[in-house]
Amino acid sequence: MATPTSRDVLASMPVYKPGRVALDEAHKLSSNELPYPPLPSVLERLAGELGRINRYPDAGNTALVERLSQALGQPAESFAASTGSVAVLYSLLSAYCSPGDEVVYAWRSFEAYPIAVGLAGARSVGVPLTADGRHDLDAMAAAVTDRTKVVMVCTPNNPTGPVVEHDALVRFVDALPPQVLVVVDEAYVEFVRDPAAARGLDVLEGRPNVVVLRTFSKAYGLAGLRVGYAVAHPLVAQEIRKVVAPFSVSGVAQAAAIASLDAADELAARVDAVVAERTRLRDALLEAGFEVPEAQGNFVWLPLGDDALDFAEAVAPVSVRPFAGDGVRVSVGLPEADDHFLGLAKAWRER
Repeated sequence: MATPTSRDVLASMPVYKPGRVALDEAHKLSSNELPYPPLPSVLERLAGELGRINRYPDAGNTALVERLSQALGQPAESFAASTGSVAVLYSLLSAYCSPGDEVVYAWRSFEAYPIAVGLAGARSVGVPLTADGRHDLDAMAAAVTDRTKVVMVCTPNNPTGPVVEHDALVRFVDALPPQVLVVVDEAYVEFVRDPAAARGLDVLEGRPNVVVLRTFSKAYGLAGLRVGYAVAHPLVAQEIRKVVAPFSVSGVAQAAAIASLDAADELAARVDAVVAERTRLRDALLEAGFEVPEAQGNFVWLPLGDDALDFAEAVAPVSVRPFAGDGVRVSVGLPEADDHFLGLAKAWRER
């Protein structure tokens, strides 16, 4: 029986793979989620908004944008919000890419990049990371052609962990043609402790071809509500907003994001705890003989190559994120879950 035919690009497009189901939520170390439950003040704000779900949310995210503007010192017209930073990226690529355009990014990086690029009708140009899991900015610059429309920089890089240094990023951006849009993906910026790390908002200053992506899914613990945003030159932000589906961010999600910004000190303490646990986890893995690149997100990376899938099976029922032929990403969890993982990882190493 004949069926409708989808777009040709879907035939070769990979399917995004969510984190694997674990024995329980505490042992799910595959999705880079914050391991703590929502703050009471956030839950209280959510409860107040639930009584209004018969109404459409504010399509302009007005209160959220005003609060972000205050927090980040950027004009309100510089923001574009949607259901997670990845959705903002989809809209950005739809707004700026046409068939035949190219998008340059490091690889391996965020798994959604090639999917988003393909759906926009553009062509991915993946530039290999360095041996220690970092962006090779010189090679990325060399990959830019007159067909390049967007360059994406993920810092800290997901899934490998290292950051792009600030001075290097400034030199990189300033060397590119001004018509090339540079997207600085800072989904994990709150976990960064390297003083030399890139500061996306500073790079944006005076550079209308720079866009910074951020999210409430990671450090703010709102992964299930889907709120992310871009900060860009007002004209660029306006073009992104044109492509975002109306009413994308629910009223509940907007309220939770504002409440999270209001509870910044409490959330910062949680982030500090994750960073401390990240150090403990990485140190234990290094001591056990694993190679672990610098970790600046809320995860660590094990470049296990062809052993990635075998390792992921061996540490079950703890859920980790394997990338066949490359390595395994392990989210930082609560200490007891991390200890369970470490015991299984050491047993695999010693087998």
